Amino acid sequence: MAKKKPFALRLDEDMMKAIEKWAADEFRSTNGQIEWIINKALKDAGRLKSK
Repeated sequence: MAKKKPFALRLDEDMMKAIEKWAADEFRSTNGQIEWIINKALKDAGRLKSK
C-alpha cells in the first residue's frame, strides 16, 4: 500500500455535509470518500495512471 501523507483540508459546511452523506450511502468513511473522489478525478483527467 502506498504511503499516505496527512494534511489539513478546509471545506465549506454544505460541501462537507454532502460528502458525509455520500460516504454513508456508499459505506465509506468520510476520509475514504474524499480519497475516492480525488483519485477518480485524477484518473479521469489523465493525471494518474490506473493500476
